[in-house]
Amino acid sequence: MLLAFDAKQKLKLSVTRNKKYLSNYLLEEERVVGAMLDSNKLVPEGGGKYKYTVTSFKVFQLDINPVVSIAVENKNGVLNMSALDSTLDGLGIVDDFNLILKANLQATDIGLEGEALLGVSVSQPSLLKLVPKKILESTGRSVLNGILLGIKSRVQKQLVKDFLDWCESN
Repeated sequence: MLLAFDAKQKLKLSVTRNKKYLSNYLLEEERVVGAMLDSNKLVPEGGGKYKYTVTSFKVFQLDINPVVSIAVENKNGVLNMSALDSTLDGLGIVDDFNLILKANLQATDIGLEGEALLGVSVSQPSLLKLVPKKILESTGRSVLNGILLGIKSRVQKQLVKDFLDWCESN
């Protein structure tokens, strides 16, 4: 049985100091991605591609360890991120696993605005066959929301701090 769930987050972040340099900062792709995600779990692979090990988490006593290949591109002043490939460790053998990531971030008159969609489709692991599909999907949405909220919090704190540090060094 295939499980599918997703989560979305929007970001509207007011930036007042040095706001006019936000567009130039977003061109510093590797730096921006490292500030948005945990740079200790991010491996640049060149050409706008990165491998990211998502923070491990527990679902129904199973340790889940997703690893995602991400493409990053700055097009017309918008930083776009999308998942290219993903693997999943921790659920035992699953027939199908697909992770969808579509995110963007741009400088606006108020500061930074963006949105992210994170979705998963996966075959129901044999270890969880007795758990109803609705409960698994609800739990999955909750986990994805938690991941996106963590990234949003990081953008609100770490990315803004890194932006201000970048402004001071330039």
